[in-house]
Amino acid sequence: MLTISTTVFAQDSANEAALTEAAAPATDGVGDAAAGEALFKANCASCHNLYKKRTGPALFGVGDKYESAWLYEWIKNSAGLIASGDARAIEIFEEYNKSPMTAFPGLSDTDIDNIIAYTYTEKKAPAVAEVPAGTDGGNGGGGVSNNIILGALALVFLLLVVMLFLVTNTLKKIASANGVEYPTKDPNRTPIWRVFVENQFLMLVSSIFLLLASAYFMYGFFMQVGVDQGYAPVQPIHYSHRIHAGANEIDCNYCHSSARKSKTSGIPSLNVCMNCHKSIGEVAEGVQVEGLSEYGVDYNKEIQKLYKAVGWDEAEQTYTGKTEPVKWVRIHNLPDFAYFNHSQHVTVAGVACQTCHGPVEEMEIMTQHAPLTMGWCINCHRETNVNVAGNDYYEKIHDELSKKYGVEQLTAAQMGGLECGKCHY
Repeated sequence: MLTISTTVFAQDSANEAALTEAAAPATDGVGDAAAGEALFKANCASCHNLYKKRTGPALFGVGDKYESAWLYEWIKNSAGLIASGDARAIEIFEEYNKSPMTAFPGLSDTDIDNIIAYTYTEKKAPAVAEVPAGTDGGNGGGGVSNNIILGALALVFLLLVVMLFLVTNTLKKIASANGVEYPTKDPNRTPIWRVFVENQFLMLVSSIFLLLASAYFMYGFFMQVGVDQGYAPVQPIHYSHRIHAGANEIDCNYCHSSARKSKTSGIPSLNVCMNCHKSIGEVAEGVQVEGLSEYGVDYNKEIQKLYKAVGWDEAEQTYTGKTEPVKWVRIHNLPDFAYFNHSQHVTVAGVACQTCHGPVEEMEIMTQHAPLTMGWCINCHRETNVNVAGNDYYEKIHDELSKKYGVEQLTAAQMGGLECGKCHY
């Protein structure tokens, strides 16, 4: 990137006049800002922002501070300019911790003029979008409050009771006015409970039915204990897998690197986030509007939460040393008596993350996609063929077991994937 980066453009007003000494400003209206924008994004944006400091300084109106000839030489070969003893180049180099700036000999003077023209682009007002009525800011609500729904249902029930009472009284009055007795319960009618008591067979059948029905519903209830399919908790810092894994196509293993070599996939360190977010303090305007309007999330504020947690001073581009722990909410949680090894599945078996975790690249809020029950895992072992390519150990076992089972391709179950000791120990 046009990394006029960590070594660019000191802005010490006390020395600037002496350094520039009647030098003409680099900008004189020459340059195509539209072409410069494309060049800036392709070469400069990784280290520079127009309006605030990143790895390198803010570049807004940089042409007013330095003459064109000096900028050409600096951008094309900053190291050479420093070696020549140029006072301004040395001062910039010292101010930015002697960090070398990438040379761009391929940029022509016209290209640099275009970039300088783009640096005069005025800052736009921050994107603001109203959160649609009925949303809860992306926290997983259903739009209309459950309390409102329950209140409405209670009101309807109360109205029905009142109407039934009024209708009954009205019918009694009409019957009384016409000399007709309002029908009451028939004293000679056999109560329903006596039918069951006197008919032992009917009572036995009904009891068996009720016991079986109760057992069925109790079994269903207890089988759901610990099954959290669909669980999508709100995290202390909102993280959009849809943007990172989807739009930006970041490999899952970049953040969850331990999944390839460890039992657990691990919680990424905030330093992993900062690999990118040192330079990305704000999202694109369109992304920000989408987040506010579609999900009720201000992505820029979430990035500021990250900076606060990791102790990053965006203005000075340095760590303060003051950190705060982030209390992430765990989503996928297997029982302690169940053994699962990520590396065995991800590295050895080559199982895609989406097989268990679902289309994470489409999830704005991470959700538990699969039930993660024993039956679900066993079905996967029964249906998944073992990849033995390039593995002599598995090849030998595969040859022997394939003859035993009379198949050409063995499943994980046929390789011992249903043995109790594989998952329980």
